[in-house]
Amino acid sequence: MDASTTRLPLAGVHHVALITADYPRARRFYLEVLDAEILNETYREERDSHKLDLLLPGGIQLELFSFPSPPPRPSYPEACGLRHLALATTDLDACVALLEARGAAPEPIRVDEHTGARFTFLADPDGTPIECYEISG
Repeated sequence: MDASTTRLPLAGVHHVALITADYPRARRFYLEVLDAEILNETYREERDSHKLDLLLPGGIQLELFSFPSPPPRPSYPEACGLRHLALATTDLDACVALLEARGAAPEPIRVDEHTGARFTFLADPDGTPIECYEISG
């Protein structure tokens, strides 16, 4: 096998892991606002930490962790590291209406000047930027 020409045998993103400062608030947001389903929920007493495995509509898996006193996100969204979590939707208007009805505050819908696609951003309770990006169905 020639390592310089052989492609990694990756199949896709398995999950995205997030850390929250307020576990009950973040748990409610992902379950009630983003329609996540619980796959597994564990409290790790030795670490004073929760781990919540979630499944979002569309098959996206999230791991939500809580730790005592995590440092805040340095800036929005230009901090080094994860910039945002982008979720695909075939109906951005319906998505925004549901998010607003559930108490979320999406930004005004924008149009990507290069692709013509419509999108918006909102934040989870810890300020993690979440993009809703419209794709053709």
